[in-house]
Amino acid sequence: MLKWSMIFLVVALIAGIFGFFNIVAAAASIAKVLFFIFLVLFVISLFTGRRRSL
Repeated sequence: MLKWSMIFLVVALIAGIFGFFNIVAAAASIAKVLFFIFLVLFVISLFTGRRRSL
């Protein structure tokens, strides 16, 4: 799941750059959605990630 959250992060950053420079008008809204998906997946992966057993 961490892999997916990193992929969403990269796509959101690229869409955010496009939206910031007005290259694509819809990119800003796509970046917002992907950023929140990344954030949720990242938090879930932090809590359910691999844990070392002692």
